[in-house]
Amino acid sequence: MISHDLARHLTEISHDIRRQVGVLVDRRGEVQHVMVGDSGSTELPDWGRLRAGRGRLRGLRCLKTHLREEGLSRDDLTDLAVLRLDAMVSISVGEDALPGLAHTAFLAPANDEGRTTEQLKPTRPADLDLHFDEYIRELEGQLARSAEGHAVEDGERAILVAVTAGRDRAALDLHVAELKELARAAGVDVVDVITQSRPRVDPKTVVGTGKLSDLVIRCFQSDIELVIFDQDLTPTQARNLAERMELRVIDRTQLILDIFAQRATTGDGKLQVELAQLKYRLPRLAQRAELSLSRLAGGIGGRGPGETKLEMDRRRVRERITRLERDLARLSKQRAGRRKRRERRHIPVLSIVGYTNAGKSTLLRTLTQTDVFVEDKMFATLDPVSRRLRFPREREVIITDTVGFIRDLPEDLMAAFHATLEELRDASLLIHVVDAASPDFERRIEAVRKVLGELGLSKKPELLVFNQIDRLPEGAAGVLERRHGCVAVSALERSGINELLIRAERMVWEEQSPASRPEEAADWIQERA
Repeated sequence: MISHDLARHLTEISHDIRRQVGVLVDRRGEVQHVMVGDSGSTELPDWGRLRAGRGRLRGLRCLKTHLREEGLSRDDLTDLAVLRLDAMVSISVGEDALPGLAHTAFLAPANDEGRTTEQLKPTRPADLDLHFDEYIRELEGQLARSAEGHAVEDGERAILVAVTAGRDRAALDLHVAELKELARAAGVDVVDVITQSRPRVDPKTVVGTGKLSDLVIRCFQSDIELVIFDQDLTPTQARNLAERMELRVIDRTQLILDIFAQRATTGDGKLQVELAQLKYRLPRLAQRAELSLSRLAGGIGGRGPGETKLEMDRRRVRERITRLERDLARLSKQRAGRRKRRERRHIPVLSIVGYTNAGKSTLLRTLTQTDVFVEDKMFATLDPVSRRLRFPREREVIITDTVGFIRDLPEDLMAAFHATLEELRDASLLIHVVDAASPDFERRIEAVRKVLGELGLSKKPELLVFNQIDRLPEGAAGVLERRHGCVAVSALERSGINELLIRAERMVWEEQSPASRPEEAADWIQERA
């Protein structure tokens, strides 16, 4: 595995120049690359992962010197994973320039113990007893078998990463659970979750150096191509992580934008999603040349004098943003016209709002007895849906289902969907639906009210509706109603709908008419069931 003459040659050079030196050796024993570093580190070539196939290693082992008896560093183990080397060997340099102990590490296949590497006992290079070729063939066989098992998965495989950054552990767990749901809504297969407790995120890489090294190796072991961070990444952080890990790295905002891009069906919705995506990407063009905006510059015949590719991309993106904002302004005027016509007919509007996946669409379907798309995923409804609802005594309202809200709603997404959310301004009543079974429903209520406040709607009449009480213990619904002044319902099982309609009617028309009697409303509900 290690030629004694090569090891001695490396240590002699390193001793003379007082720098680390190293070589990359292929499986035939031929040197393919020579590296000279400083006294504390050596930089390997930036070749990416260059896969020959799933489960394959690069076919190169790295032999490098350390001026002190320090063994393998975190950087060494990260390079081992990022470059998919056959092995990483660190040889200490003795005072007499002769080779000292050799520290050897191999990547470990996925295992129940969570080991990321296999490290041999330190020994002198001449005493290293290992059938290297046989060992590597067996290691690649294990990796290939693991990769074949992963290939049957439908979704893209990803690892989620979150840092406490001042939050307590309970809050972190809730955020991670929500990130998992977002990933599921995007069609991502979450393989693992990595968390780190630290007072603040690392300004360069979010997580610390040691945790980043472990993350790189876990991605290798599980054949991961995508890493999703709960924290929003700055352009610098995104660039550093992508370069260090040689993987696709996205943050929570990008994940939400991707879900919206999948779910947008109307021309209006598609324009709003594209606008949000471009606004998010524009400041990152200077940092990440690999951003997939080539479609915006495709087919361009030439450039202006001295115009770089980056400048051209940024100009094209700005032009596209301007066009999208103009189109959305035109659509906003059309919606305003429709609202005015509706106002002339004096038809009240009830708008269903709430946290994503709280059961808003199910409630709309139950109230109107119409076919409304429902799915147990975040942001299943993106484009607004309106239906007519007839109350007792021939009173009629328009009831609308809006896009779900979420904590820390991305600013660009909020701005892009501002036109759609303008519909809420004309609502006579906001029906605020809450998932009663959510362990953090109070935080979700506040998140929705915060968004409503940012839209200038905090003074709108609000009817708080706790949904999915069928998932709660007996008697819990009554406790919620007394504590929060809400209506507890199960839209799926149609329980509590009677009281919901009575409360809504009173709040919209502000009167106690005979139609508001529970028995009359109950008869009406029974007729529609």
